Amino acid sequence: MDSDGSSEASPAGRGVRGVLAPVAELDRWLHVVLVALVVVSAVRYVMRHQLDATGIFILVGAVGFVAMYAARPRLPAVPWVVVVVTLWAALTLVAPSFAWTAVPVAFAVLRVIPFAYAAVLVVVMTLVVSGAWLRITDGLDPTLVAGPAGIALVTVIAFRALEREAASRQELLDDLTAAQADLAVAQRHSGALAERTRLSREIHDSVGQGLSSINLLLNAAEQDWAQRPDSARAHVRTAAVTARDGLDEVRRVVRDLAPAGLEESSAQALPVAVRRAVAQAAHDLTSEVRVHGDPVPVPPAVASAVVRSVRGALANVVEHSAATRVVVSLTYNADEVLLDVRDDGVGFEPDHVQTGGERGRGLTGIRDRAAGLGGSASVESAPGEGTTVSLALPLAAGEDEA
Repeated sequence: MDSDGSSEASPAGRGVRGVLAPVAELDRWLHVVLVALVVVSAVRYVMRHQLDATGIFILVGAVGFVAMYAARPRLPAVPWVVVVVTLWAALTLVAPSFAWTAVPVAFAVLRVIPFAYAAVLVVVMTLVVSGAWLRITDGLDPTLVAGPAGIALVTVIAFRALEREAASRQELLDDLTAAQADLAVAQRHSGALAERTRLSREIHDSVGQGLSSINLLLNAAEQDWAQRPDSARAHVRTAAVTARDGLDEVRRVVRDLAPAGLEESSAQALPVAVRRAVAQAAHDLTSEVRVHGDPVPVPPAVASAVVRSVRGALANVVEHSAATRVVVSLTYNADEVLLDVRDDGVGFEPDHVQTGGERGRGLTGIRDRAAGLGGSASVESAPGEGTTVSLALPLAAGEDEA
């Protein structure tokens, strides 16, 4: 409803709020019907009466009535209603055939002023119609009162029902639009969080683990520098290789590519990358890599997840498990690849790991990475019994991701 009490739809909303027909189309038909009824009523009066002063009043009043009705969009609602209804009442009282124009006038009034005032005005118009017809009839004809009253009542009720239905439908459309906007914002926020989580995981399992390995190697080199220089130099060389690999990893994380050594699609690419990752991350642990089944080319997304999971699991072993031996098993099945990292360390209670710590973050990253490819990850451990990190990734999901 407009600020002046009008219930007219805005131009942007036309064609949307109507129930039986678009609002603009309803306006056009009201204009056509009104003009046709006014013309017919004026012609009828002239044909049945002389073109005297009253006839001229009828013709001039009819023209003014139509002109005023057409001026509705350019005039304030209340003055327009007063002038139009006054002209209509004068014409109807002089020539009762103009009573037929009450229907389009009533619809127009209902659309431009608040419903309560419009309802009162329709009642007044009904009384005018009844009085005009009673003036030209002999005796009291109850149909001349009941007929206009019934038509007016049905018109008001129908219009009110259509108005409420249109308002209800528009409210639903507005709610749906708002919900879609909220959903779009939530999806963008969720996408941003997912991307931040992915980057955090990739940096932790590539750059973070590489820097941790370099730190351990340099500490070992410092301890061996005086008494075992050859061993110290070996640690430094390994740290340098790890640093170069870490730099490659940084570049590939930025470019969102697979880890180094996995671009090729040969069957041996993944086992070679796993052995290389174990050699770099195991440090002084006794390590062994076992390959079961016939190696097949693995999609880069799956291979990347396997290698980074190996690095994350071995980092936890080196830093937290106090293990002396670790075995990495890579198993090829028909539709999936399996990874197991088993150590003989002190073990822990998996349910009691805090995800905010280094171990918790690494294990969470392994699980999230597996879930992102439609696979699964699990951790089996107990105090004093070592730990096994297991990963299962479907090859088909990796192809879709690639």
